Amino acid sequence: MKKLFFCIFLITTISSCKDHHKEEKATVQLYDYDVEQRITELGIELHPPKLPPGLKIKLAKRVDNLVYLSGNGPISHDGERTVGKVGTDLTVEQGYQAARLTAINHLSVLKEEIGDLNKVVSIVKVLGMVNCNAAFENHPQVINGYSDVLIEVFGERGRHARSAVGMGSLPWNLACEVETIVEIKD
Repeated sequence: MKKLFFCIFLITTISSCKDHHKEEKATVQLYDYDVEQRITELGIELHPPKLPPGLKIKLAKRVDNLVYLSGNGPISHDGERTVGKVGTDLTVEQGYQAARLTAINHLSVLKEEIGDLNKVVSIVKVLGMVNCNAAFENHPQVINGYSDVLIEVFGERGRHARSAVGMGSLPWNLACEVETIVEIKD
């Protein structure tokens, strides 16, 4: 009889532990949709990120629950770069598209760093730099290309604090460069 009670106790305990594990797993669910599926639905293709030759940095650095994304720019997966000064060599719309490409590059870096983009709790801060001359004033409209991608992908969690500034030059004459801070949950 003791063995029977012990078996019942053991089965009940195991079942309770499984239910508790399911509850814990459910609390990790941050979205009511799959972020990576949304990326596919938006027609966004992520590619393994590449560090430009000669750089000795990390594309992402994780500290606790924050991921710091290094400055990134509009370089396609096949190496084609969007270059020039916005407002002089490029239109604001071309700058906007360059910023969109930069956001997609950052999504690729972030995915490689954390494995699953459903772990993103929020996009905390974005610093967008636009390659332009001193008379250019439409920095926010250019960097909106970056912000729009993050909001399309992460919804309200993609809304962030942001600075959009002009620079007299950027590496490789890129049209823009963006760095970002992302909060994640494992």
